[in-house]
Amino acid sequence: MTNFTIEELAKLTNSSYLGNKDHIIIGVNTLDSASSSEASFLANPRYEEAMKQSKAGVICINAKAIAVEGKNFLISDDPSATFQKIAEILLLKKEKLGFRDIHPSAVIHPTAKIGNNVTIAPHAVIDQDVILGDNTVVGAGCYIGCSTTVGSNCCFYANSVIREACKIGNNVILQPGAIIGSCGFGYIPDKSGNHIKLEQLGIVIIEDDVEIGANSTVDRARFKATIIRKGTKIDNLVQIAHNSEIGESNIISAQSGVAGSAKTGKHVMLGGQVGILGHVEITDMVMIATRGGVSKSLKKPGKYRGSPAIDIHEYNRQQVHIRKLEKYVQHIKYLEEKIKVIEKQLDIFTPPNS
Repeated sequence: MTNFTIEELAKLTNSSYLGNKDHIIIGVNTLDSASSSEASFLANPRYEEAMKQSKAGVICINAKAIAVEGKNFLISDDPSATFQKIAEILLLKKEKLGFRDIHPSAVIHPTAKIGNNVTIAPHAVIDQDVILGDNTVVGAGCYIGCSTTVGSNCCFYANSVIREACKIGNNVILQPGAIIGSCGFGYIPDKSGNHIKLEQLGIVIIEDDVEIGANSTVDRARFKATIIRKGTKIDNLVQIAHNSEIGESNIISAQSGVAGSAKTGKHVMLGGQVGILGHVEITDMVMIATRGGVSKSLKKPGKYRGSPAIDIHEYNRQQVHIRKLEKYVQHIKYLEEKIKVIEKQLDIFTPPNS
C-alpha cells in the first residue's frame, strides 16, 4: 500500500502544511466520510462546518480558510487541484492494463508497423498498413482500420474503434466504446423517395492531447477531413458530425451534438446537451450553457444560453419576465376592465353632436 507523510505530500504538491508533519496518509475521501488516514479538501466555504466536523487526517485548504486547532492542513492557492494531485499520487496506477506486450490473441496484419513498448491486449485487431507509435496501449477488442496512423503515448480503452485512414496524434485517449471515423449521416432522396447513401470518402484527424469519452462518435468527412484540434476534451455520448472542425482546447460535455460542417474556435465550452446546427461558426472563448441551441454563428466571445442561444445576461433578463408572466397577464386583465369602465363613463358624459 502506498503511503506518504503530510510533509512529503506538501513537497509533492508545492503546498505548506499546518499540524503534524509525520502523520501518515494512505487514501482520499470526502470531508464527511474521510478517516484519520485519508486526505480531503475544502473548495467551497459553505462546507466549512463539514470541515470542522471531519475526521480527515489532512484537509487541503486555501490561505483564506480558517484552520481548526487540532487538525492537519495543506495550504495552497487551489485546494481542489492539490487534492487531485494527492489522489493521483495515492491512487493512480501507472499500468493501464494487466497485459504486457502483444497478446497472442491479437490479430495484426503483417504490413502494420508497431512502435517500441506498445501494448496490444486480447482480441484487438490491427489492420493493413496501420502505424502505431511508441508506448501506445490498445485495449481488448479494439479495432484500428487500414492505413490509420497513430502517434506515441496513446491509450485506446476496450472496444474503441478507429476506422480506415484516420490520423491520430500523440497522447490521445479514447475511452471504451469511442468510435472514430464512422460514416457521416448523408443521404440523397431519389424520385421515389428512397434514401440513397452518400459515400463518406474523407477521414478524421485528431491532434495531440485529445481525450474522447465513452460511446462518443466522430464521423469521417464526406470528403477532406473532420478535425479535432489539440487539447480538446470530449465527454461521453457526444456526436461530432462529418466535416466539422472542433478548435483547440475545447470542452464538450455529455450528450452534446455538433452537426455537419460546423466550426468552433479556441477555448469553446459546451455544456451538457448543447446542439450546434450545421455550417455555423463559433468564435474563440465562447461558453454555451446546458441545453443551449446554436442556430446562427456566434461572432462575439462570451457566455450564451437558451435555444436559440443568446447572450446570457439577456437570457436571464427574459427569464425574470417569464417567471412573472402570470402576474403580467392578471395586470393586463385588470387594466382592460379599467379601460372598459372609463370608456363607458365617457359614453355617458359625451355630449351629442360633439
